[in-house]
Amino acid sequence: MAPAMTDAKLFACSQSTELANSIASYYGIPLGNVITSTYSDGEFQPSFEESIRGARVFIIGSTHPSSDHLMEMLLMLDAAKRASARHITAVMPYFGWARQDRKDKPRVPIAAKLIAKMLETAGATRIITMDLHADQIQGFFERPVDHLFASTVFLPHLKALNLDNLTIASPDMGGSKRAYAYSKALESDVVICYKQRAKANVISHMELIGDVTGKNVVLVDDMVDTAGTLTKAADVMMERGALSVRAICTHPVLSGSAYERIENSKLEELIVTDSIPLTQKCDKIKVVSCAELFADVMKSVHENTSISSKFLM
Repeated sequence: MAPAMTDAKLFACSQSTELANSIASYYGIPLGNVITSTYSDGEFQPSFEESIRGARVFIIGSTHPSSDHLMEMLLMLDAAKRASARHITAVMPYFGWARQDRKDKPRVPIAAKLIAKMLETAGATRIITMDLHADQIQGFFERPVDHLFASTVFLPHLKALNLDNLTIASPDMGGSKRAYAYSKALESDVVICYKQRAKANVISHMELIGDVTGKNVVLVDDMVDTAGTLTKAADVMMERGALSVRAICTHPVLSGSAYERIENSKLEELIVTDSIPLTQKCDKIKVVSCAELFADVMKSVHENTSISSKFLM
């Protein structure tokens, strides 16, 4: 007789409640009950209000700043481990601190590696994430990592726009592989921006490699933070004779004056996922949900079936 399948239970970290609710409704089960008590000094303690013994637990939470979001994920993983859950999966649509994936100068940390170790120590037996800043971060984990691509949700949306003379652009050299993958799926050209940074979040100079004259350009990146690179790239494209510029960015970190910058930019629209909730409304920003993709992959993980059909490119 085949052993009975363990129950799947979904729980949300407070920063990702909206996304977790969408994932749960696609998955077909309600979110589990977790209560967070907060002390007056700001210290907090999550508590599972139902038995999870022997269950497969999915804890959903992006770890964008502040670091409280990461801390909440770690505490929930530890609580699940101590409550005897059989499998504990950290579902992190946005994996924060991923930009610190190597030493780019002396005496700096490799935060992405440190966080991978912390998640495993806390109790995660599997990680599901989307569009890591660098693919190699998967290698920082000793546990299985399911690394999803947002192209699965973006490509149908892009095709529906029916743009003529489409050209895919990468706002920097690091994203050229991602841009090439999109261009192959859409059978279009690729151009690349070359930027020199004066310091973090400040660009001193940008050049364009390739021709965009008379083209509808779509910039592709894994995240948009201050939107400095994106809006500067859009300016360069329009100066070089592009018909229109749109951008597709998986994670809308959008800090500082990013919203204002996008609103006043030459970008026609910015298409993002709901991996991080938007903090204000902006007419130029369109959100495409990744909830169904995550629900499908979580279901496949629970049922031990292949997820390779979820990768469109």
